[in-house]
Amino acid sequence: MGLTDAHTQPMTGIIDFHTHAFPDGLAERAIATLEAQPGNAKAVLNGTIGALLRSMDEAGIAASVVACIATKPEQFPSILKWCKAIASDRIVPFPSFHPFDPEALARIDAVREAGLKGIKLHPYYQGFEMDDPRLLPIYERLQDSGLLHLSHTGFDTAFPRIRKCDAVRVLRLLDRFPRLRLVTSHMGGWMDWAESRKHLVGRPIYMEISYSMEFMADAEAREILLSHPKEYLLFGTDSPWSGQKAAVERVLSLGLGPEREAALLWENARRLLE
Repeated sequence: MGLTDAHTQPMTGIIDFHTHAFPDGLAERAIATLEAQPGNAKAVLNGTIGALLRSMDEAGIAASVVACIATKPEQFPSILKWCKAIASDRIVPFPSFHPFDPEALARIDAVREAGLKGIKLHPYYQGFEMDDPRLLPIYERLQDSGLLHLSHTGFDTAFPRIRKCDAVRVLRLLDRFPRLRLVTSHMGGWMDWAESRKHLVGRPIYMEISYSMEFMADAEAREILLSHPKEYLLFGTDSPWSGQKAAVERVLSLGLGPEREAALLWENARRLLE
């Protein structure tokens, strides 16, 4: 089910374009494993869909994209099965496949055939560089499929700061695949925002803002959000690694103006997910 169906009107509430959750039986172990990694990130939720929905209610969020990450090729069938089970008008799952899965192209087809809206890839957790030539057939199939591609961009708190998905690689990818429906995460590059401002900000490139404003002064966050085309901004939190209510309040505190706030908080995401 998407954000509209035959019995409801299009959603006008806030849409969080970047969250994570896990099956109930795996959530506790997954959160503990991730918290133990370098970077000392601490979850604010327990990683379950139920906790995410309660957080959404508290924050006034109507729908959340739940992004998965397949760290092994054999994880895809269980990820797809779970994503199909949790899909609703409030939970919009983006499955993941491993880019070096011999069946990667078929995985893309399976996601599309399941009626899901997009996929998530993460160069650090999946061990590739964003513009790796070995992934060109994958990007071509994604471009042709019409699926959204939510990609981690910038550095990652749990890994050494070796460039795998920086702003220059984003431009190389989009130059090669101009119809790829790419959404860059973390304001175009986590902890690499000077490069994001230099190469991405101001261009017609989708950019969600998760887990970024926590590391910025208001002036820096406001500058980026006012300099990027408002039609290409998306709200995101990276929940459970960031509080949804606090993130909404931070956006509203920046004085972006009602049109830009609406575009950022729901209008653009609703258009992409319809």
